[in-house]
Amino acid sequence: MKRDGETDEWVINVKYSKEDREKYSDAIDRMQEGLDSMIDLYNEAEDDKDLIQYEEDVISAIKRAKETFGSDFIDQKINTIVKEVLSLMQGGQTPGLSPDKDK
Repeated sequence: MKRDGETDEWVINVKYSKEDREKYSDAIDRMQEGLDSMIDLYNEAEDDKDLIQYEEDVISAIKRAKETFGSDFIDQKINTIVKEVLSLMQGGQTPGLSPDKDK
């Protein structure tokens, strides 16, 4: 080690062997491959699309309910209600067919 008088900082000279340089080079290559994989995954990801467009007052009510009763409880209740509504909309129809609009 030597002291650099102009900057008043310590300078450490490090020398690497050929083997050390190869290890660092390999590690950098693996990091780059991982980064490339992450970029590919990001580029291939599909946009998340909302299934239901809630009105602002419904969103506020859900948030208040989650604060009061807990997120898991409210999520379970909303899922139960949605399943019930969807089963009623099927009206006993064969799965995959649209229910009659009058029902």
